[in-house]
Amino acid sequence: MNATSPEAAPGRIVLLTTSHRVAPGLISWPAWQALHAADRVLCADGTHPQLPYLREAGIPVDEASPTAEELVGVCAGGRTVVVVATGEGEPALTDGLARLAGSGRVRMPELELLPASYDLPGARLLDLVQVMDRIRAECPWSSQQTHKGLAKYGIEEAYELVEAIEEGDRDELREELGDVLLQVVFHARIAEEDPEAPFSIDDVAGGIVTKLIHRHPHVFGDETATTPEEVKEHWLRTKAVEKRRTSLTEGIPLGQPGLALAAKLASRVRTAGLEVPLPNGEGIGYELLALAIRAESDGADPEAALRAAARAYRDAVRAAEGSTPRTGTPDSGTPDSGTPDTEAPDTEAPDTEAPDTEAPDTEAPDTVEQ
Repeated sequence: MNATSPEAAPGRIVLLTTSHRVAPGLISWPAWQALHAADRVLCADGTHPQLPYLREAGIPVDEASPTAEELVGVCAGGRTVVVVATGEGEPALTDGLARLAGSGRVRMPELELLPASYDLPGARLLDLVQVMDRIRAECPWSSQQTHKGLAKYGIEEAYELVEAIEEGDRDELREELGDVLLQVVFHARIAEEDPEAPFSIDDVAGGIVTKLIHRHPHVFGDETATTPEEVKEHWLRTKAVEKRRTSLTEGIPLGQPGLALAAKLASRVRTAGLEVPLPNGEGIGYELLALAIRAESDGADPEAALRAAARAYRDAVRAAEGSTPRTGTPDSGTPDSGTPDTEAPDTEAPDTEAPDTEAPDTEAPDTVEQ
């Protein structure tokens, strides 16, 4: 038999991959061409979401899971076989084909990997929603959580995110952003179960999309803004119309740290152009208020400034600990009259990343009033 005859041609194998994050049936034109031109189309998963659409397009698909040797045999005679990959990507088949090719004993068909659909930016968020849905249904801890019960974890995760930003640790920043994002999805999943006013993660995302578009008329509308100050002016003007507030103090959470609260009030006052005298009073609280207002007027974040100073103080404490024995240590020969050097176990929640995460309000950049 002549090596160039059709009977001797090794054929072609096309491994067709698709993304479960893209709607079934939405595949590329090269993928459709390969499917229509194939001598056989195989798929190991009879429930693959693409199969109904392929058959509707007139493409017969055989439910089969051949070995590498069997697949090479199917291609004999110059045939083209398209394998519609399952979600796992057919690792056993591709490993077997690699072993055959490495053996040198088999004349291998032409091998091609053809991505039929691609993930769009943000597609992995769909995976997060699916994972959270399953955890909510099957995890004994997560299935019992409420908005109120998770609130404290939101505060913790927000502070851990701020710490990662201030420390400049990129790996920690990525991880903490994920922890914060998880809380958004977690709360939205809980909200779906509310019997009176349910909403979903799509409602959450849709609301913030609408808000961002409305508050950025210089991007999505006819207005113009060339400076950050003009952007802030647009934001505040559209927000005032939306909220219909009667006082500039409305919407400022009083439960936030004191320095941040004072700076937020000062920012609102300064932006509104009001002349508000400081309240009369004596004591450290009024002194801190004055310092926070001064810092805000100078463009500094008093809360961040204090944290930076506190970190420097922490380093000084550690340096002192390294050079001077502490009272109550074994070296000092005296009992420790302070608090025990152990802590009670945390009975609030498992010490895992999934439960211990929450999401702060992320309506706008921190340079823009909410």
